[in-house]
Amino acid sequence: MTENTHRDGLVSIGELSRVTGVPVRTLRFYCDNGVLESRRSGGGHRLFDPAAAVEQVLLVRRLRMFGLSLSAIIEVLAGTLTIDDAIAAERAALDTELGLLSWRRASLRAVEEAPPAERARRLELLASVQDRSRAHDNLVTFWRTLLAPIPPALFDGFVAMNIPHLPENPTPQHMVAFAELTTHVADPACTAAMSRQLWRTNPTRIHDKLALVIGVAEACAAVDSLTRPHPGPELDRFIDAHATARRDRDTPHLRHRLLDNASDNDPRIHRYWQLTTEITGTTTAGTALDWLYRALAQWADDVHQR
Repeated sequence: MTENTHRDGLVSIGELSRVTGVPVRTLRFYCDNGVLESRRSGGGHRLFDPAAAVEQVLLVRRLRMFGLSLSAIIEVLAGTLTIDDAIAAERAALDTELGLLSWRRASLRAVEEAPPAERARRLELLASVQDRSRAHDNLVTFWRTLLAPIPPALFDGFVAMNIPHLPENPTPQHMVAFAELTTHVADPACTAAMSRQLWRTNPTRIHDKLALVIGVAEACAAVDSLTRPHPGPELDRFIDAHATARRDRDTPHLRHRLLDNASDNDPRIHRYWQLTTEITGTTTAGTALDWLYRALAQWADDVHQR
């Protein structure tokens, strides 16, 4: 067999193992799984084209060291997947895995660092958000339901500014805040309070919800949350958005109606936006809405004192 093998320019599996440094059992595994091509001698022994086989084995070994799966390597060898694309896909998968590990590590630390009396509650709270993408999707769904008429581009902007993604390396405090945030959106009472804050009085009289959402967003964008709430152009824009959507006018009667049964002081709303700020570290729409409500309340006080 050896003479015929050398005469045909082929090498045995043992010779290929010696040249490449890869164990025979590993080469057999590669052959059995379609990674490495071989021929059979008359006696049934595996034979290899030395130039092609050595190159293939070394490439497979290098790609395996980077963690690529056999299926991906087979695609690379078949030419249906480039090495660049295979490496990029593996890096993306690794990023996802590292994110999940970071999430789990922060959750474990959050439970460890909790006071003994708080540990059971925190364990239950954090267990509900171990599926990271699903937890974030629940927040998006919550707001998509409330802001149903909003166009996709405007909604995407709202999501970017107001729906937090956890940092790549979250702290235990981030994890607890995010977990508590997701429990808020599952609470029907919180949903009702948020809806009442957005649509205000007599939502059935709103003829153009899209115009209202856009108008309120513009009013929020004009707010300087560092200043003390006060009647002015920002409040006027807010009232005008409600008046236009209701086919009404900016009148004292409308302003008082917008204060009736207002939910802005609901602790669930304040807690929701407080938690969001803890995670994002940025000013949220909730801060601007609270500013506008307080400006409207200040206007009412000024009218009452005249």
